[in-house]
Amino acid sequence: QLTLGEKVESESAVNLPVSLALSLLKDRNGVIDINLPIGGSLNDPEFSVGGIVLRVIVNLIQKTVTAPFSLLASLIGDSEELSWLPFDPGSYAISADGEKKLGLLARALEERPGLSLEIAGRYDPAIDSEGLGKMTILRKIKTEKARKMGQTVAVKDIVLSEKEYADGVKRLYGDEDFDKPRNWIGFSKSLPLPEMEKLLSRHYAGKKDDMIRLADRRAQAVKNWLVEQGKVPEERLFVMASKARESAGDESGNRVDFSLK
Repeated sequence: QLTLGEKVESESAVNLPVSLALSLLKDRNGVIDINLPIGGSLNDPEFSVGGIVLRVIVNLIQKTVTAPFSLLASLIGDSEELSWLPFDPGSYAISADGEKKLGLLARALEERPGLSLEIAGRYDPAIDSEGLGKMTILRKIKTEKARKMGQTVAVKDIVLSEKEYADGVKRLYGDEDFDKPRNWIGFSKSLPLPEMEKLLSRHYAGKKDDMIRLADRRAQAVKNWLVEQGKVPEERLFVMASKARESAGDESGNRVDFSLK
């Protein structure tokens, strides 16, 4: 039942986020249960049980706050990377794999009730811009189909066949007014479907404000899922300002980042 008092200024004080470490180590009952093997010679005049225990605890705190999400994953017997959640380009819909990861995160937060979670939306300027263009194509084709059906159907629930999508891309490409490749007599060239889709995606590509709104929606979608499906108390979740993040290696920039407090 370890608690912290007021901070004391001291040159010998350990400069570590001890409060965060305690929240990570305390279970639902406020108990810290850890195995700290220590060793030393009782014949050594410099031997001090207190000194060794303190050093081991400091090392434990350093390790805990350096990789807090690894500790959370280990609490529920998993090795999943819980510090971020990827999204499809241009989308803020949480995938099935994303829901699985959020479920693990919610379980881990249940085990550590002293923790709060910060949720920050991210967007990749290149990937999400084109992704927003493709999502616009899809939405326009679905909207047209819903109108023709003459029924009150949510656009997101409309299903397109491959032919319906291909016909929709061709129709949009022909209707939209933008700079298109032309043949030697000045008419718009006939292009393969992937080329038309690519040019339309660039034409509809999202601007910076669009991508910031996309990142905001990603963060809000994650918060809503954790509250409604994960049963995490809303007062423990905080949505932070969204920012750009370029993809690098295996880490996508179209994502949501998490941090613990």
